[in-house]
Amino acid sequence: MILGIDASNISAGGGVTHLNEVLRATNPAAFGFDQVVVWASRATLAQLEDRPWLIKDTDPLLEAHYPRRAWWQRNRLGDRAKAEGCNVLFVPGGSFATDFKPVVTMSQNLLPFELQELARYGCSTVTLKFALLRWLQARSFRRANGTIFLTRYAQDSVLKVTGPLPGQTAIIPHGIDSRFFQPPRAQRPLAACTDQRPCRLIYVSTITAYKHQWHVAEAVAKLRTEGMRVVLDLIGAAYPPALRRLQHTLRDVDSSGQAIRYCGTAPYHELHARYAAADLGVFASSCENMPNILLEAMASGLPIACSNRGPMPEILGDAGVYFDPEHSAEIADALRQLISDRELRTQCALSAYAKGQLYSWERCARETFTFIRDIADSWR
Repeated sequence: MILGIDASNISAGGGVTHLNEVLRATNPAAFGFDQVVVWASRATLAQLEDRPWLIKDTDPLLEAHYPRRAWWQRNRLGDRAKAEGCNVLFVPGGSFATDFKPVVTMSQNLLPFELQELARYGCSTVTLKFALLRWLQARSFRRANGTIFLTRYAQDSVLKVTGPLPGQTAIIPHGIDSRFFQPPRAQRPLAACTDQRPCRLIYVSTITAYKHQWHVAEAVAKLRTEGMRVVLDLIGAAYPPALRRLQHTLRDVDSSGQAIRYCGTAPYHELHARYAAADLGVFASSCENMPNILLEAMASGLPIACSNRGPMPEILGDAGVYFDPEHSAEIADALRQLISDRELRTQCALSAYAKGQLYSWERCARETFTFIRDIADSWR
């Protein structure tokens, strides 16, 4: 059999990481596939490691803006897949328009399906973009022969919009890069935290409307007024309106910049070192499909204060202390509880690290290829 992969809508970030890791962690022949053909832009294909069984294909239209790529997907992709002899098409980007069958797609973005979260962007191009994506992906999921969800929470959220799907479904979470795994360190008592060596908090995530970094900053500032020697590093790219809100908050609560620092974007290959230098992880998002950043903090052996929204309790379980991400007082309470209780931090770090072991790219690749193979077999 031959597997085709439409990566025409994948250009950066988690989508490319997922595709690259799944292809790296598998041997397609073990699942009956002799070849895998990937269609994508030249930049995306360059990020995929070469394999003897991997064919990288592109088209000038895949270098263009979305309307032209969508036209290619609707009018050219099916013919290309048939010409390559593909038995099944995998669309990890979620949306497809081709009439080729069978198709397996994947839900990787939950924001279009949670209107209360999308409403945070007001009347904007972001809202318009994700409203269109909601329609496109819902239509694709209803037409697909198989749909992969990353968490049970995400599946339930999407099905509330689409209704029951006629195709098969599976829940297959992403994995964690092995370089993030670091056994939990010995936890320092609160009394050992000094101005020279404070308790270092880390929150890695894009600065955007549903990540609530400003509430975390307010919580850390409150702990500082109580005498706790704690500092916070915020790492991630930024959506300009959200960054302005964060900067306004930082001027109000930490004008000297001694306690809270926005570090900007860090290269992905350096993130494991940033986690290793921290004492405690914070994750305050209110909208996630699969919280990869939470997984990375778990693998890094950190005790974690975490949002109680979305799939976070499903992933972290009883291995963290939870808070409402829109209430800085609750965030402060959760941080205070962890920082003050050395035994609790030790317990949470050990439990989170153990849970992180369940999320490997090998498992993700095996379950993904098994699901795709089963869909292909049902059409033979």
